[in-house]
Amino acid sequence: MKKPAVLAAAFAATLLATPARADDFPSAITVSGEATVSAAPDLAQIDAGVASDARTAKEASDANNAAMGKVLLALKGAGIAEKDYQTSRLSLQPQYGQSKSSSASSAVGFRASNRVTVKIRDMTKVAGIIDTLVGAGANDIGNISFEVTQASKLLDDAREQAVADARRKAEIYAKASGVTLGAPLSVSEGGAPMPLFKGRMAAAPMAAGAPVAPGEETLSVTVNVSWAIKAGQ
Repeated sequence: MKKPAVLAAAFAATLLATPARADDFPSAITVSGEATVSAAPDLAQIDAGVASDARTAKEASDANNAAMGKVLLALKGAGIAEKDYQTSRLSLQPQYGQSKSSSASSAVGFRASNRVTVKIRDMTKVAGIIDTLVGAGANDIGNISFEVTQASKLLDDAREQAVADARRKAEIYAKASGVTLGAPLSVSEGGAPMPLFKGRMAAAPMAAGAPVAPGEETLSVTVNVSWAIKAGQ
C-alpha cells in the first residue's frame, strides 16, 4: 500500500535534481550606473525677519509693519526684484509673565513678527544683502541656503558617464556568467537628481559683515539599464 507514495517521492526527487535548461536563465542583465558632477551654486536664499514687542497687540503690529516696510524698501533699493522676495511667515502672539499678585501667569505684552524669503541671483552680492537687511532693521536672519538652478543641464555629461558605468558593470557580470552582452533593452533614471551636499548656514542672528561661503555642490545621478544577452552564446 505504501508503494505509490514511494514512487511519488522518487519522481519529485528526480524533478528537483534535473538541471535547469538554458531557457530557464534570465535573458537580460539589469544594473545601475552612477556618476556625479560638481558645480558652484548660482542662487542663494536668505530667510530674514523682524520681531517687535509692545504692550498691546495693535502697538506690536504697527511697529512690526513699519519695521518690515523699511526692510522691503532696503531690498528694493539694493536691486532685488520684487519677484525675488516673498513673505514666509506672519505671527502675533501674547507674551506671558508671572503676576505679582498671584501665582498665575498673564499676558504682559505682545510680539509681532514678519519673515521674508529673499532670493539672490548674484553670489557676489550675498554678504552685501545681509548687511542691507541688518542695517534696515532685520533682527533675525538664518536658514541661508545655496542652490544650483541649472542642475539638470549640468548633469547631462554625468548621465552619459552613468550609462558607461552601467555598461562596465554589466560586462563584468556577463563575463562572470559566461554570456555575451547584447543591446540595451531599457534605460531609466533612478529618481530626480539630488545634491549630495547643499551649502547651508545655521539659523541664528547674524551681525553685519558676516562672511559667506557658498562652497560647491556635488550632484549625483543614477540610471538603471537592462542589457539583452546575445542568443546562441
